[in-house]
Amino acid sequence: MVNRFKTVAAAALLTLTGAYASAATPDNALVVAQNIDDIVSIDPAQAYEFSSGEFVANVYDQLVQYDAEDTTTLVAGLASDWEIDAADQEIVFTLRDGVTFHSGNPLRTDDVLYSFERVIKLNKAPAFILTQLGWTPDNVLDMVTADGNQVTVRYEGEFAPSFVMNVLASRPASIVDAETVKAQAVDGDMGNSWLNRNSAGTGPFKLRTYRPAELLIMDANPDYFAGAPEMDSVIIRHVAEAATQRLLLTSGDVDIAMNLTPDQVSGLAGNDEVRVETFPQAAVHFLSFNQMNDTLTSEALWEAARYLVDYNGMADSFLNGQMRVHQAFWPAGFPGAVTETPFNYDPERARSILEDAGFDLPMTMTLDVINSAPFTDMAQALQATFAPIGLNFDILPGTGAQVITKYRARTHEAMLLYWGPDFMDPHSNAKAFSYNSDNSDDNYQSTTTWRNGWQPSDAMNEMTMAALSEQDADQRLAMYEELQRGVQESSPIVIMFQATKQVAMANQVQGFVNGAISDYVFYRLVTK
Repeated sequence: MVNRFKTVAAAALLTLTGAYASAATPDNALVVAQNIDDIVSIDPAQAYEFSSGEFVANVYDQLVQYDAEDTTTLVAGLASDWEIDAADQEIVFTLRDGVTFHSGNPLRTDDVLYSFERVIKLNKAPAFILTQLGWTPDNVLDMVTADGNQVTVRYEGEFAPSFVMNVLASRPASIVDAETVKAQAVDGDMGNSWLNRNSAGTGPFKLRTYRPAELLIMDANPDYFAGAPEMDSVIIRHVAEAATQRLLLTSGDVDIAMNLTPDQVSGLAGNDEVRVETFPQAAVHFLSFNQMNDTLTSEALWEAARYLVDYNGMADSFLNGQMRVHQAFWPAGFPGAVTETPFNYDPERARSILEDAGFDLPMTMTLDVINSAPFTDMAQALQATFAPIGLNFDILPGTGAQVITKYRARTHEAMLLYWGPDFMDPHSNAKAFSYNSDNSDDNYQSTTTWRNGWQPSDAMNEMTMAALSEQDADQRLAMYEELQRGVQESSPIVIMFQATKQVAMANQVQGFVNGAISDYVFYRLVTK
């Protein structure tokens, strides 16, 4: 089977690179055109971008997880069953029998312990998801222990068990092959460098090739516990331009185009060989101002900015079908979301707000943006609507990885970016948008608040953590609604849209799953 995978991959690569002209993709390989230049890392202990999340979802498993069969229901993953003891704050998981890693090594409790330990000790971007449970480098192996084929997970905090289970179903809770990864460790990196070019999971696919901003090939795992994928290979070609993606799709050189603009989608009308499927997404898109820059700390600037965005103008034109107006940090369609949109485009009101505050105009600031559609179009639209009152943007385009790296370093001025929940609980976004109790440089946090140097009030910080511990479900949601309105009223983060994903594919492609977040993009059920 390995040799056949190589043949399939080679054939598809020849097609994509032009050695063949408009040749059909192989029957047993799925070929995808996608912008994947946002990837910084594919190690599940570090992966924290949308495209890397999709990779991890298809190559690794967690003890419990949301699966391709149903992305809305938590199901058994590498654990066959579990017992929750909320009073003692612990969950006992029993490992599934007969699971092997891609290397052929059997799944052991040691793999679970090591996987959690390396996330905490490496302390990369997504580590905070697990440290919420009270885990530290010093105590993680006391909090997670093994006995026979069972793993006991302990946590600190009065959390609802559903919150803990969602944390354990998140991306950094993926289980890696400890024996293989340890053998590749260099200079104490716990295999991090190696896992950025290789994989060591149990998932339905295994990595064959990864070349950043160029190519990613995954081969099927014939021994996957939930059933082998229908496709022998998934080949993801980095294609930044939507027009090129569409051309590759209509010429038969790829099976799926992941990043078409509304214009490109409209251009497919009447083509009987392809179809477009729409998938609601949880990502929210925002404009933010870095509070590490003293010239951007005026609350008048934040308020005025909310009236300088032409929300409907963008949503009804070049964003049509890809985004909807949404102005709160928790996405519509999930319990606790605030769906009112109190702001509209009103430049005279924005001018009055700034004049009343004595704000000095004109002012010029840089605006970092990912150099692909629709982000560059959004940036240009903001540039056009802010400029008439004297707020000028110098647009700085870059690859997804460049923009995100700069954002994490807090060296930007204004930023146009997006945020998706790390797991499906309101706290995932609340902590990102309404919590930052320590804004110091040496206290790195994977949140929009810290990355924008904004420290909410003590009351907002306290409510964010109180909502996490609230046991009454209705009261908990009410607290999250109050937090969303607080961020709307006064923060340097202007939330504008919620994403809708349009995926174009050849008619023969069936079974592609694109859930609400990138962790729920699955290729396992695809047929052609």
